[in-house]
Amino acid sequence: MTAYMPKVGTLGLDMMYRTCTVQTNLDFSSEADMVKKLRVSLALQPVATALFANSPFTEGQPNGFLSFRAEIWRRTDEDRTGMLPWAFAPGMGFERLVDYALDVPMYFIKHGDAYVDVAGQSFRDLMKGKLAAMPGARATVSDWSNHISTIFPEVRLKRYLEMRGADSGPLPNLLALPALWAGILYDEVSLDGAWDLVKPWTAEERQKLRDTVPKEGFTAVVHGRTLREIAADVLKLARAGLARRRQLDASGRDETRYLEPLEDRLARRTTPAEELLAKFRGLWAGSVEPIFTEQAY
Repeated sequence: MTAYMPKVGTLGLDMMYRTCTVQTNLDFSSEADMVKKLRVSLALQPVATALFANSPFTEGQPNGFLSFRAEIWRRTDEDRTGMLPWAFAPGMGFERLVDYALDVPMYFIKHGDAYVDVAGQSFRDLMKGKLAAMPGARATVSDWSNHISTIFPEVRLKRYLEMRGADSGPLPNLLALPALWAGILYDEVSLDGAWDLVKPWTAEERQKLRDTVPKEGFTAVVHGRTLREIAADVLKLARAGLARRRQLDASGRDETRYLEPLEDRLARRTTPAEELLAKFRGLWAGSVEPIFTEQAY
């Protein structure tokens, strides 16, 4: 990957060595359930990017972005990243996903403990035994599993749906992320509400939102509304979904409490990155060093 990344994007090496995300995995119960959840979570991934934006510095200085991690992914190997616009087309299902994955160029094949560099070559050729790097070798289930792990869209479909839009951050962020998505995707009423919210958006609008949110955060606009307004609706849906789930801890508290940092953030109209920048320009006197103690967990 280190050798291949500079050939297919401008910031692929930065993605590999200088970014950190936090992800959460959500189940689906059927092909139709997967399609609905995939579409909702793809459309709303920029909302998570804004709510968790936390990468405004590079080499100790402001980089002009709120989520530079998200911007880096915009410039990393477009063959295997992005918003998957075809997932919203009629006929979407597992087969369509497989066709997409088969056409994503390979990185490597792992045989035993050895990694064979096949960067840029076709998995379809491997299935036919015609791979240039390994003539006669045919694909195994393990090869397919490894190949799928090298595809990085904003939501990745494996045996579950992997949410990939959030920057890493302090512990409250790590707890809020699965609560946010479980509240939306694990409650039918909230899932329907989220689909109603994003259904009118065109592929162009979804892509524009993904393109602008790394720099603009809550002020980005989609379908005539700010992302802050959209995020407020999403958090209401998530809270209602978690309340209906009624998963209680030993003290009788439900999961809605994990959303409180996000709701507070939205009420203050500020992303985590903007709060870091304010401290950098004020209390921290131009240093990023306090981050390593203030956000440790």
